[in-house]
Amino acid sequence: MTQHSPLTQPDDDGIDREKAQRATRLLLEALGEDPDRPGLTETWERRVPDAFATLTDGQRREAKPTMRTFDAESDDLVVKTGIPFYSLCEHHLLPFHGTAHVAYRPGEAVVGLSKLARYVRWQSRQLTMQERLTNDVASGLVDELDAPMVLVEMNAIHLCEAMRGIETESTTTTRTAIGEPTDVEREQFRDAIARGEGQR
Repeated sequence: MTQHSPLTQPDDDGIDREKAQRATRLLLEALGEDPDRPGLTETWERRVPDAFATLTDGQRREAKPTMRTFDAESDDLVVKTGIPFYSLCEHHLLPFHGTAHVAYRPGEAVVGLSKLARYVRWQSRQLTMQERLTNDVASGLVDELDAPMVLVEMNAIHLCEAMRGIETESTTTTRTAIGEPTDVEREQFRDAIARGEGQR
């Protein structure tokens, strides 16, 4: 476990601001910038630490949305499409962003549809890879809802590709199924995604 000196304890939002400030100053200096020039002072003092505190909410259990459930009245597939998400590539600390689609077969409980979007947003706010994030959303929802089957698809543009490297903006798609979706459920999921994309 990481040890913090008494002067650099993490704040309530989980980020050690003194270390974040020092690190941002060093990065600016490494880029040949003057961290104390007008326009950059608040960058390292406040803006970057604040941004990374928000963008890593998913690493803190206390930031997880409350997944209040209700008794399920049927085991019909529940589908939520077009959920926007923003995450950080752990290799380059650059964003990847896109749209998530989620479906689950209820066990004894269902959750409000807005909670699915909030849960995806929370899981997305961490340093990760798209493949892992897709699995984390699916396995997390299985645990949260005690659902016998969950399907997740995520489509994203990675700025580490668009802004550097091949400098091409393309979409990466990842899919995960936990449990055993029937052919009918897979078709319902694909149809819901297609309808949602056609309405944009």
